[in-house]
Amino acid sequence: MPTVLGTLRRLVLAPSPAEVTFARRGFPVAASPVTRRLEAVPQAVVCGFEWGIEARGPREVEDRLRLVDAEQRGFAFEGATMAFTVLDAMGRGHRTRDLLTGAGQPHIFLAYIGIGFAMARLPRQLWPKVLPDLSGTPYHPTMSWLAVDGYGFDLAYFHTRRWVDEQRVPSPYPWQGAPGYFPRAVDQGIGRALWFIHGAQHRQVASAVGKFAPHRQADLWSGVGLAATFAGGCGAAQLAELGEEAGEHRAELAQGSVFASKARVYAGFVPAHGEEASQALTGLSVADAAALGDECAVFADAASPADPPAYEAWRTNVRKRFAASDPGRGTG
Repeated sequence: MPTVLGTLRRLVLAPSPAEVTFARRGFPVAASPVTRRLEAVPQAVVCGFEWGIEARGPREVEDRLRLVDAEQRGFAFEGATMAFTVLDAMGRGHRTRDLLTGAGQPHIFLAYIGIGFAMARLPRQLWPKVLPDLSGTPYHPTMSWLAVDGYGFDLAYFHTRRWVDEQRVPSPYPWQGAPGYFPRAVDQGIGRALWFIHGAQHRQVASAVGKFAPHRQADLWSGVGLAATFAGGCGAAQLAELGEEAGEHRAELAQGSVFASKARVYAGFVPAHGEEASQALTGLSVADAAALGDECAVFADAASPADPPAYEAWRTNVRKRFAASDPGRGTG
């Protein structure tokens, strides 16, 4: 049973499933089977958030999340992580840590994004409290930059005019000791959002990226590659055209796809569209793309943060692999 306080928090902080539809957001796309499938992603996040914010305990949330279809389960964990992050940051507790060291660990990549969604709803004064101590767990704190990516996605999805049309740039924030990298990680999330905003219509997505300042486009293309592979929505022929449209940033597009494959393999579920996208954007199966990501990995030392961070060094290593196989392309 939900608590009264939990219900009030949900009503204040969470959009309804109807609010995240493309029509309600005013995105420039017509309803279609593709848009309906993409809309299911934020709707799964909303469900996870509602369960998390109203639940009496973590076990109740985990039991519900296990019932979600495998393709959407990670997104529901995003929402639950968002809820627990809000609750922990606004009070005291370790719900987020317990979730991400337990049932949420296979979905850690998406869970970090859920932390970013919480950041979009919390004042910056509370941001030092949003990242739990996950010492000893894989990919922490290196992949915690996906929280900033999630923050950027949320800004673009819910405030499209400001962050996409007007191309605002967020002020730096010392995430993991790298304030200069913060806007770049936000752009990676904005790039992911462009895939949804334009309903996976590859030409419109490419056109939208091209309207941003040249120095921002590499990170935007990386976000596009991640979304195209993880969320899907395009066939092989259209994805091949997307690669051509990326031009000098094709290696960034491939890098985003590799990270999507790594997240899918780690979570233990790879949908058919993921295989198709990986082959089209990287020339590799999802398994081989994930293995490439592992070969290129660079891990952060939490005690000695760097700017640019280890996360960017990891991304650079992946990009260089694709640039080396296609010398005519840049590395960003």
